[in-house]
Amino acid sequence: MILYNKRPALTTKKEDLDYKDIDLLRKFITDQGKILSRRSTGLTAKQQKKLTKSIKKARILALLPFLNKD
Repeated sequence: MILYNKRPALTTKKEDLDYKDIDLLRKFITDQGKILSRRSTGLTAKQQKKLTKSIKKARILALLPFLNKD
């Protein structure tokens, strides 16, 4: 049996995922700029889809980088 490092859900129902809330969106992105999987974030499928759309929209508007080059 494989155990994964599950994080507690970082959002509540009161918190709305929005592309303008950059600080919240950065919690769901790795150092390399990849979106974390649903398994590691603990979000529902509906929340994960909304999160992905928000991150992609923020990237297009240049609020978030596509790649984090260090």
